[in-house]
Order: sequence, then structure tokens, then C-alpha cells
Amino acid sequence: MTLWWIGNIIFLVVVIPVVAVILGQVFAPVKQIGVYADDIAVHGALFGPHLDALQELGTTRELVRRISPELERYVRALDQIR
Repeated sequence: MTLWWIGNIIFLVVVIPVVAVILGQVFAPVKQIGVYADDIAVHGALFGPHLDALQELGTTRELVRRISPELERYVRALDQIR
């Protein structure tokens, strides 16, 4: 019976504090991850309105393709003036 009490005391004095320290070291990064996840959730929603302009990207590319030959001709004319 005495060994049973010695084992219980060792368990209470050594094992439980070690487990508590390890859990504390694990939960600290978990709390930081929670803060970062909340920040992403708040600021991630702000991207939506900025992504609407991507629909016009095809139109912009087409306009650049049309202007490109004219722009080359303009640059050649400028080179001839110099």
C-alpha cells in the first residue's frame, strides 16, 4: 500500500506538471494560429471588390493587341523625325 501512495505522489508531483508544461507549449502556437485565422477571415473578405476588375482583363488585352501595331508605327515615325 505504501508503494501505491509513493506512486500517486510521484504522479502528482512529476507527471502532471510535465504534461501541463507540454500542453502549455502546444496551446501557445494554437492561440496564435487562431489570431492569424481571424485576421485572414476579416481581411480576406476585402479582396472581393478588387477581383471584379479581372472580368475586364480580356477586354484590356484585346485593346492592347489592336493598339500595338499603331504604337509601333508611331515610334518608327518619331525615330525618323530625330
